Amino acid sequence: MSLKDAYLSAVERLQVSGVPEPELDAWYLLEHVTGISRAAYYAEPDRELGEEQRNAYEALVGRRALRIPLQHITGVQEFMGLEFSVSGAVLIPRQDTEVLVEEALRVLKEEDLPGQKGETAVLDVCTGSGCILLSVLYYAKQAGMGAVRGTGSDLSGDALCMAEKNAEKLGVKAQFFQSDLFDKISGRYSIILSNPPYIRRQEIEELQPEVRDGDPRMALDGGEDGLDFYRKISRESTEHLLQGGYLMFEIGCGQAADVAGMMEREGFADIRVKKDLAGLDRVVYGRYRQKG
Repeated sequence: MSLKDAYLSAVERLQVSGVPEPELDAWYLLEHVTGISRAAYYAEPDRELGEEQRNAYEALVGRRALRIPLQHITGVQEFMGLEFSVSGAVLIPRQDTEVLVEEALRVLKEEDLPGQKGETAVLDVCTGSGCILLSVLYYAKQAGMGAVRGTGSDLSGDALCMAEKNAEKLGVKAQFFQSDLFDKISGRYSIILSNPPYIRRQEIEELQPEVRDGDPRMALDGGEDGLDFYRKISRESTEHLLQGGYLMFEIGCGQAADVAGMMEREGFADIRVKKDLAGLDRVVYGRYRQKG
């Protein structure tokens, strides 16, 4: 079987299974199995695919046809131009979340942040794969932003193992704690980041199979109105932020006003909303000013 025939067969199989963007996924899997580049493929589409690689490719396409997420098959996902290892234990990093990282880096660079002992401390709550925290730390170091110390917390021990693996992979130093939000967290931070679960519980069953069955339920379920974690984090973060520090959230569609209101009631000011590339509200953040 030629490369072209294997690829076209895979595309057809994924189309029949209802996989979104079957051409793209068929290509990623072919690239994953063979290591071939697009240029090499187009130069030699009739090159024979060896039996071992053909069997491996067909097996992976079969798994994708069952709506297993592509990233769980390949074990990786690109985020902020960096490669993160992923598994069923963590929420797959998504491009929308890059808005939170970019805005956090802007705050680190441009805002007058409180610090302790000559360093800026960043905490990522519900860290999952660590993609948010580790991307911030990686690019802050690249940009020479000074001493930035990073900490991540997550309730899932399996997720933390993945975050630690990614930290080692990227050569980034960070501490990780298994903690129900702030339970095991001490000290105060300059910035607290979070992409918490924010899907309304009754809407989870309506999600694509890759999300509904592939991502951990605990990383999706935001309670009846999708806002449970924003309430808890907004309230409890005030015990872990330095005066003048920032709380920065990724949010779901239509949640900006509610989250901003929660933050304001807990003593946050200068609250801002940042849109994503699709023009949707994606990040809400504000500076902590002690009430009273």
